[in-house]
Amino acid sequence: MDNSAIIDKLNDCLRHEWTGVAQYAQAGFVVSGLWRDVYADMFYDSAKESFGHAKKVGEKIVALGGVPTVERNPIKQSDDLMEILGHALEFESKAVKMYNEALVVAEGDRALVVFLEDILKEEQDGVDELTRILRNPQGSAAGSKKSTKAG
Repeated sequence: MDNSAIIDKLNDCLRHEWTGVAQYAQAGFVVSGLWRDVYADMFYDSAKESFGHAKKVGEKIVALGGVPTVERNPIKQSDDLMEILGHALEFESKAVKMYNEALVVAEGDRALVVFLEDILKEEQDGVDELTRILRNPQGSAAGSKKSTKAG
């Protein structure tokens, strides 16, 4: 069986995950201000998640007879929290797209489909979380449109 198409697609995913390791670690290094502790930890956790995905994908590439890439894409950098969060959402959205593309190539190999779906779910969770954060990144009640009455 020729696995070259799926190996190529998995290497695209791996290159993206290597980018995530660097981009999220850099974000954790440079984020500053009142919310630094919250966001730095979030970015470091995201870097660890990207590394975990890179490890799984790299191991799968080898199992399929390929060679994992050591390359990464350019990282997006900023020291502005809103830009960093925007870059993170863009990164996670692209990961969702890439894993969906890999699923198309993997069609017919149920185990590989499940493997990719597991990672895809985590990537979609990242999109969902960042979308919620970007609705109110400073976490202030003033950003809320709801009012409550004490009873």
